[in-house]
Amino acid sequence: MIYSPQSKVWIYQSNRLFSNTDLDYLHTVLNTFVQNWSAHNHNLKAGYEIRHQRFIVLIVDETQTGASGCSIDKSVHLMKQIEEHLSIDLFDRFQIAWKEGENIRISNKSEFENLLVSETINANTIVFNNLVKSYEEYLNQWETPIIKSWHFKVFAVPVS
Repeated sequence: MIYSPQSKVWIYQSNRLFSNTDLDYLHTVLNTFVQNWSAHNHNLKAGYEIRHQRFIVLIVDETQTGASGCSIDKSVHLMKQIEEHLSIDLFDRFQIAWKEGENIRISNKSEFENLLVSETINANTIVFNNLVKSYEEYLNQWETPIIKSWHFKVFAVPVS
């Protein structure tokens, strides 16, 4: 599906990798959800992506119909059901994901700060900015160096 660059995006990060069984379940549940997702009795032009076996990305192209508070609540409710069914956590915003080569690592805020202090990670380390709001930001700024992300404003990042 082709989305407008201004399409809304919500990114949910799992605290663990999705297994193949998890992925089968997610595709079934998410396909059904986006096909039936509506706002004020109008179908939303919506889709999803599962990235790196860890991230669920919901996308709504609002050029046809805008997502309403109730429709957004439905998506949050779905994510809560997915959490329960898969015994995962999708709402822990204190878990930070970054790339180490081709691998994705996750740590809590304290561990992340320690990695910065030890310079195991630095201003050029690629992090996942799950706060992007639009499809265009998702494509261009989701995987970004710390120095270009909100992480740089929150953490004491050594710049070499």
